[in-house]
Order: sequence, then structure tokens, then C-alpha cells
Amino acid sequence: MEKDFFDQVYQVARLIPSGRVTSYGTIGKYLGAARSARMVGWAMNKAHIQIPPVPAHRVVNSQGLLTGKMHFENPFDMQQRLEAEGVNVKNDKVVDFKKCFWDPAIELSLD
Repeated sequence: MEKDFFDQVYQVARLIPSGRVTSYGTIGKYLGAARSARMVGWAMNKAHIQIPPVPAHRVVNSQGLLTGKMHFENPFDMQQRLEAEGVNVKNDKVVDFKKCFWDPAIELSLD
């Protein structure tokens, strides 16, 4: 079950557009597992070895905090990748979090 769930998490994370962010819990809820934010986080911890790549830097906690930054090669990588995409980060938190928030339940239903 875990591997299949992780694969589903990666599929959703790959759809997050550049310059946008979502949360662990939002991905879990979209996949029908509303209380699985922690499991989504575990999946993100293994995202760096996935092919095709998973933009794990676009997944933050529900307040916009870069709680996964320690799982990157360098703890500043997550912020640097987000800023390179135009996402403003200050004190390890996404500025204008609501403005750049991407909810797959809304965004993917528009396709």
C-alpha cells in the first residue's frame, strides 16, 4: 500500500505548476486520505530519488512553512528553488501563501 500511495503522491506533486505551492495535507486529502499529511511528508523525503523528478520543494506545511527543508541536500535548497520560480520566502515561510497556493481538487477539476 505504501509504495502505491507514494507513487500517487509523486504523480500529484509533479502537477504542481512552477511558482505555486501546496501542502502535505492537501495532497493527502486529494488522494482520499485526509489524515495522511505525515505520510505525504515521508513520500517527499524520498522524492529526490524518483524518476521523473518530483518538485518536492513545492510542498510545504499548511501554514506555508518550509518544514521539509532539512531533507534537501542543503537546507537552503528548498527556499532557493522556490525563489527561482518567483515564490517569495521569508523566515522559512512562503509569503503570500494563499496567493500561490495550488489545490489539486480545484485546479485539476478545471482541466
